[in-house]
Amino acid sequence: MSYTNGLDKPSDYFNTKLYTGTGSELALTGINFQPDLTWIKNRDTTDSHQLVDSVRGATKNLFSNLTNAEATDAQGLKSFDTDGFTVGTRLGMNTSGESYVGWSWLGGGTASSNTDGSITSTVSANQISGFSIVTYSGNSTAGATVGHGLVGVVPSVVLVKSRDGAYGWGMYHHKNTSAPETDYLSINSTDATVDDVNFWNDTAPTSSVFSLGGTDAINKTSNSHVAYVFAEKKGYSKFGSYTGNGSATDGTFVYTGFKPAFVMIKCSSESGSYTSWSMFDTTRQTFNVNAGKTLYANKSSAEGVRGNGSDSSTTIPAIDMLSNGFKCRVLNDEVNNTATYIYMAFAESPFVTSTGIPTTAR
Repeated sequence: MSYTNGLDKPSDYFNTKLYTGTGSELALTGINFQPDLTWIKNRDTTDSHQLVDSVRGATKNLFSNLTNAEATDAQGLKSFDTDGFTVGTRLGMNTSGESYVGWSWLGGGTASSNTDGSITSTVSANQISGFSIVTYSGNSTAGATVGHGLVGVVPSVVLVKSRDGAYGWGMYHHKNTSAPETDYLSINSTDATVDDVNFWNDTAPTSSVFSLGGTDAINKTSNSHVAYVFAEKKGYSKFGSYTGNGSATDGTFVYTGFKPAFVMIKCSSESGSYTSWSMFDTTRQTFNVNAGKTLYANKSSAEGVRGNGSDSSTTIPAIDMLSNGFKCRVLNDEVNNTATYIYMAFAESPFVTSTGIPTTAR
């Protein structure tokens, strides 16, 4: 099967950049596009994850592992550039001699007003890759709706954070449970999925809007919020679920339809110290098994450090990145116990391009 949706080269829409800090202003290039969302993590030490997007504006940080409100730092990510981004002297982004990873997504560039919902939003949307960045002001009204800008496409993932308040992140994931609109997950937490009408008002997203409950975390009156919205695109992105089999060597295989460049996995059915949001990519780890260099969206831990102890305290997460998906290679609460997992995956290359060229495994 070939793909004809314009995504033969996924790196035009998602890319991973590794760099070493200099302690001085640093321009990073080689991204292949001007990012609209960049997520940076210090690989060497316990600095928080930092997310910056073009709609909120450069220098404005959110932290996936914290509930903190948005922070402005003139020495953080200073600009989104034609082929990358520039960082200032902020320790969490550019300490001299330390190693960093930056995951970047292409949005729609300049944002515009969207009146599809009962709340007017500001949206930068990329219709080709199925990704939009949305900001809006809450009204505490259960049943309020927000336009997401992905025309004619129903989102698979909606990730929301209050910019003004110390509230946790809220994630809608379309494969979270059999009725995902009734539940939410938090990327700053190891908690299992929670059934709560106050998040999505028990209403699934549509091709024009997503719905809000009355919780302050995503809909407090006069508070500003940001949402990162993703729809699946064949050969480029997949947001699914799987059941782990508990095997220590021959774990569950997950079909994505492409060779993954990035995978984030969370055990959605269980809570605990080792049910973190495990982040893998093929830039930091260039060969299989992809293990030992895991980062965790909910932890400030350095790369490969569990955060609740050393790697030896329990088996570290391990997966193989394959030409058409990924395969778990360990008995581990974070990726392959006898439990339910959700994941987000972005492609390195489609399984077969629109010209019929197949990809190869690593």
